[in-house]
Amino acid sequence: MSDPHFFGYGSLVNTDTHSYPHARPATLHGWRRAWVRTDLRDIVFLTGVPAPGHSIAGLIAAVPNNDWAALDLRESGYARVPATDAVTVDRAPHDIAVYAVPPEDMRSGGDHRILLSYLDVVVQGYLRVFGTQGVADFFDTTDGWSTPILNDRASPLYPRAQSLSASETALVDHHLHGLSAQVQNL
Repeated sequence: MSDPHFFGYGSLVNTDTHSYPHARPATLHGWRRAWVRTDLRDIVFLTGVPAPGHSIAGLIAAVPNNDWAALDLRESGYARVPATDAVTVDRAPHDIAVYAVPPEDMRSGGDHRILLSYLDVVVQGYLRVFGTQGVADFFDTTDGWSTPILNDRASPLYPRAQSLSASETALVDHHLHGLSAQVQNL
């Protein structure tokens, strides 16, 4: 029997943030991404939300020996949701899950912010796997860009922050400028 897999649509697309094997591109159908607030922390979560007629690109990777403990800990605040039937991928495994914030934990309002160091990691992953069009698609298939963004690049708050090249940083900034995103300094 093969190992189960997860579908990643945010930082898990950047394979420098994890060591799960057999990572490869996939598409999750019937979902979009959204920045959402919860009571769990002062920053927003990037989550998948059901959205019939939509799809998002990401990666699947194996969870060896069905050992979800470390990934569940990394993805605390999210629920692990079965997604096998919603994922298109070559050589599809029999068991795929996606992490999503439970709807009952989502909140409106508040002064939560997006960490730019987290967004940088996500965009770097999409650029490496899907190219510049994949980055544009990431921004287009994500809701909640009215959420303020905290510029923590100089002192990253995201624990798995990565170094970006000047061109990668410029790509993130270009898309944020195009969205008229509100970026606040730390």
